[in-house]
Amino acid sequence: MKWLKSSFTIIDWYIIRKYLSTFVFTMAIFTVVAVVFDVSERLDDFMKHKAPLSKIVFEYYAGFVPFYLNMLSPLINFIAVIFFTAKMADQTEIVPILSGGMSFNRFIRPYMVAATFIFVLNFAFSVYIIPRTNKLKVGFERVYVKPVENNNKSSTHMQIDEDSYVYIDNFDNNRKVGYNFVLEKFAEGEMTEKLMADRITWDSIKNNWRIENYTIRVIDSLNEKMIKGTSMDTLLDMSPGDFEVYDNIFTAMKMTELNERIEKEKTRGTGMMTDLLLEKYKRFVTPLAAYVLTLMGVALSSKKVRGGIGLSLGIGIGLSFTYIVFIQFSTMFSLKGGLPPIIAVFIPNVIFGLLAFYLLHKAPK
Repeated sequence: MKWLKSSFTIIDWYIIRKYLSTFVFTMAIFTVVAVVFDVSERLDDFMKHKAPLSKIVFEYYAGFVPFYLNMLSPLINFIAVIFFTAKMADQTEIVPILSGGMSFNRFIRPYMVAATFIFVLNFAFSVYIIPRTNKLKVGFERVYVKPVENNNKSSTHMQIDEDSYVYIDNFDNNRKVGYNFVLEKFAEGEMTEKLMADRITWDSIKNNWRIENYTIRVIDSLNEKMIKGTSMDTLLDMSPGDFEVYDNIFTAMKMTELNERIEKEKTRGTGMMTDLLLEKYKRFVTPLAAYVLTLMGVALSSKKVRGGIGLSLGIGIGLSFTYIVFIQFSTMFSLKGGLPPIIAVFIPNVIFGLLAFYLLHKAPK
């Protein structure tokens, strides 16, 4: 704290307070507006499915508010910077600061300090808090907003390790039961064992699978033998969660769960790797928008213009929505066009980062 007091001037603290207070105020406005609009949209669903008020408040909106505010944080951040910086310029506060000997780069320093605070906050929410609150929200939606009428997954093919492949004709997620189960084992490209069963059931107490009415075909060179039985317990590298079919499942996973799912997906190849990697990389990369949009906001609004605050604010809102559109386009190119997820999540920040440095170069100093 002593270093901060000696290194920062009154002007620095003034800008930091303005930045963060405007950010918090704008965040509060967006929260109220988002909740009011969502209540009006979801009220019929809540009443239709008789959702308890306590669950609406402490599960649905406890997940809804952090998720959407974190998603809209770049837009809110940009608008906050544009608003208070344009107001400073309109009241002729910036010109005396720069005329007093402070360079434009030095003028930006308190903005970057405040942006660092927002970056850390967004990062903590994205990696640690949002997955937990999303789990509450998604669980609520599955019961009281969009109940899953058919929670079965059909025709599932899965590789559970280097030499073992699984097929389940139909899996009931409510009962944790799979039908027409097949397990094939290979060694050096040759099948050595094939297990076929009528049902496979998850035992949540023992944390294993019970196979019922099974037949095992054991192949040893030219010799084969058949083993039949009514039931047996077995351990397989899969869980009922691998068959869940509801939306936004990955956003409700903690980082440890997400990393485990990615490692398993490398072997299984069920086609979900891109979704998993996008979710993981977004949690780390999206918070960087705090720096990019702060630089762009300062460059756009630090000059006093004839249109006043309204013109700067309008340009800022337009650019922030363009940023969000870029994020959606890059995500779709990754999901549908084969663009590597790591590139897809960096593209918006790289493009707007270059634009921010260009605008800073052109900004009057």
